[in-house]
Amino acid sequence: MNRETSLRREEKVEAREQSNINNMTMNIARKIEINMKKTIIDMICLIDGRVIVVERWGTVNLFSSDGKLQKQLPIPGDARSVTQIDQNTIAITYHNEKAIKIFNMENETVTKIIKLGKVCSGLSFSNNSLAVGLDYNEIRILDLEGNTLNSIQVQSKSTLFILVYCNDRVIYIDYLDGAVYCYDGSGKQIWRYTQDLSSPYGLCTDTYGNIIVANYYSDSITVISKDGQNSRVLISEEDGLVRPQSNI
Repeated sequence: MNRETSLRREEKVEAREQSNINNMTMNIARKIEINMKKTIIDMICLIDGRVIVVERWGTVNLFSSDGKLQKQLPIPGDARSVTQIDQNTIAITYHNEKAIKIFNMENETVTKIIKLGKVCSGLSFSNNSLAVGLDYNEIRILDLEGNTLNSIQVQSKSTLFILVYCNDRVIYIDYLDGAVYCYDGSGKQIWRYTQDLSSPYGLCTDTYGNIIVANYYSDSITVISKDGQNSRVLISEEDGLVRPQSNI
């Protein structure tokens, strides 16, 4: 066995060990007080460390990494969900307008409006494509021009607000059903997970594809393995966590 082959095998073993949810830990590194007049409906951490906070049926706010309000972004309408496309560009759903707006933060202009024809909620960007939750029964994959690449039909009890699109998989929460679902790019359900979840109301993935879920009523954050077979609580109320929600 040559050295290159040996190193590749060692890297694969290390990756498997790091992706094992039993080896994962999570701590609250810092708490930032954000004085908002309305309920926070969505938020994301940008590539440069700044934070976008969307008020419920309201404005889109830009915060510095230390929690100081920098500005309200001049985007008309009642924002719903936000995702980052590149260093200077974000996309936002507008529930009542049934549209996605592409916004350039440097020029502070809406560069494109994608009309969807259906009430839109959750939004996620991956591999130059947008995944958007429409009503209760469709997750649509679009290119940045608004062309439909795929349509995944689902049956959700709650609006398709909390979803992540990554590695040609769509993962979403049906919070009324108390479940996390995973679909592949062809629209086939890969798994459904319900154990150890209590009002799941926030979702993200890590580098290895594991799914991290915020449980609102149990004041905890749970990690689910990439294959949807196992889970464990990473952090709870005992660690100072209270009512986690939205996109964490």
